[in-house]
Amino acid sequence: MSIICGIPLLECVYCLGCARWVWKRCLYTAGLESENWGLATTEEFENVPHFCRLILATYEDDLRNPIWAPPGGYGLNPDWVILRRNYEDTQGQAPPYMIYLDHDIASVVLTVRGLNLAKESDYAVLLDNKLGQTKFDGGYVHNGFLKAAMGVFNEECGVLRELLERYPNYALTFIGHSLGAGVVALLAMVAIQNREKLGDIERKRIKCYAIAPARCVSLNLAVRYADVINSVVLQDDFLPRSTAALGDVFKSLFCLPCLICLMCLKDTCTREEKMLKDPRRLYAPGRLYHIVERRPFRMGKYPPVVRTAVPVDGRFEHIVLSCNATSDHAIIWIERESQKALDLMRENEQLMEIPRKQLMQRQQSLGQEYRAALQRAVALAVPYSSSHSPYGTFHEPHEGENSGSKS
Repeated sequence: MSIICGIPLLECVYCLGCARWVWKRCLYTAGLESENWGLATTEEFENVPHFCRLILATYEDDLRNPIWAPPGGYGLNPDWVILRRNYEDTQGQAPPYMIYLDHDIASVVLTVRGLNLAKESDYAVLLDNKLGQTKFDGGYVHNGFLKAAMGVFNEECGVLRELLERYPNYALTFIGHSLGAGVVALLAMVAIQNREKLGDIERKRIKCYAIAPARCVSLNLAVRYADVINSVVLQDDFLPRSTAALGDVFKSLFCLPCLICLMCLKDTCTREEKMLKDPRRLYAPGRLYHIVERRPFRMGKYPPVVRTAVPVDGRFEHIVLSCNATSDHAIIWIERESQKALDLMRENEQLMEIPRKQLMQRQQSLGQEYRAALQRAVALAVPYSSSHSPYGTFHEPHEGENSGSKS
């Protein structure tokens, strides 16, 4: 009929569909994902720039004579470094890491560096995973990250236990970037499951900051561990949004725009309800902090703001077609923008003179957001989710409850 009328209807419909998809993708910006999230406070975000600098310090060969130090230095005392492990020490089973006794923030810090593009062992860790390959604590996790995390934990749990017993008021903080972010997220979960090896440390003393993480845990685990794990994402960063196999991503580094466009098309054609009900699908872990510094159809950068939430649906589900998708993944840019955002937060709080009572209410709201996320996961029928979790640190567990099962 279309041929008789001289109007190719099928072709017109196809072209209109493609045009609509391109229009939506070009209008879609990273700021839309978090536009309904709350604003982070100085108290909960103040250590993030410091943690970024500690991660940067792991790239140095000599901390007393640094080569790559950012303006103002790394903000660490070399005498407080307990140990450092390089590729020879880990035999390629995990990226290089450092244990640092941070007296300034009263914390024992284990920091893991990001991907080294020149090291095959890092690729081996990154690519060691298949969909639904490894289960952990009632969900699915990235197999390579879990093996690296367990290797680090088994090697260093004695050192960590000794430090925590020597400083009983100190927290245990795991921090990492990119590949290291995935490893420390799983390391925090392994530590929680084996707290007796750390001297029965309370769960609330364990924290994790995953900077620009890969998707490494299933949705039920991402929500359940949101009281411990915090993920920090700068604007358009592609990795926390990448649903393709990580092997495809890093094999396509020289044609990454092509891969991003293909992933956009795939994500657009997949219903979110279907994605949420796949128990094997992996997500960025924990509570999310989104640093937003650019706006659509505006030139240049704006003063960065930090939004935070524990989302269930809309959890960085779409790749952003942006020329900054790869540069926003760089730790040096995340450090700079997070510091700018923190400085602005401090200025605003000084101007507004926020009372102590309001800051305490914010702490209570974090617990409410966590419980609401658990309930939202149940409402959306997320596999293996529960509205009453014995794992959270925002309420006191009943007598006899214990999350310390062995992994």
